[in-house]
Amino acid sequence: MAHTPRKRFGQNFLHDPAVIGRIVAAIHPRPDETLVEIGPGQGAITLPLLEAAGKLTAVELDRDLVQPLQNRCRGSGELTVINRDALRFDFCELAGAGPLRVIGNLPYNISTPLLFHLLEQQRCIVDMHFMLQKEVVERMAATPGSGRYGRLSVMLQYRCRVDMLFTIGPGAFNPPPKVDSAFVRLQPWPAPPVRVDDESLFATVVRQAFAQRRKTLRNTLRELLDTNAISAAGVDPAARAETLSLNEFAALANRAARRS
Repeated sequence: MAHTPRKRFGQNFLHDPAVIGRIVAAIHPRPDETLVEIGPGQGAITLPLLEAAGKLTAVELDRDLVQPLQNRCRGSGELTVINRDALRFDFCELAGAGPLRVIGNLPYNISTPLLFHLLEQQRCIVDMHFMLQKEVVERMAATPGSGRYGRLSVMLQYRCRVDMLFTIGPGAFNPPPKVDSAFVRLQPWPAPPVRVDDESLFATVVRQAFAQRRKTLRNTLRELLDTNAISAAGVDPAARAETLSLNEFAALANRAARRS
């Protein structure tokens, strides 16, 4: 019996052979690598990845997809399917044979929290390739001054190099989503591109600064930094968060750390 995509799991199954080919080429899997796929679904990219690498671990929440996926991939390599929620899974458990290469067609409804969950485990990850809603990828890769630039942009770019590789139309999926998708590569930095003295405080500064986008920093950060402290960090207190570079956010957080 054919599997009916479940809305509660955010299921949109990839089926376009041309798109699948572009994705596998961009990932360029090799036999000595540790591949982990999140949400393999019906195995559209699982099978070619497994054939190229010889071994793959898939994390799938929908238990009804586990056996059909194993059946489809039988004889193509060593496939391990873990029936768990990726949002609560410790990916570093899988890194015994080397750092992970993480791949996935992420459900749009959990994409942002899942990205932050993976960033907490970046020490075990060499790169990540994801299909996501195009708007989310544009936010991830946005630069200061653009309408898409926000907390997600800053926090991801502090942790990773972000490269939007190509867009994918709705017709490549079943059922077709109502939005365009994009394929993105994230490569964790060997060391952060800016110096941050307290990463927890840095995250707080970024969150507070973007909490009310239309307000200036002297208003959004007043619980953390007064006007003089913002100026001492080399930042204009009358600026808005969307205009600040990664360096300026780091300077603000480091100034706040010295005052705490």
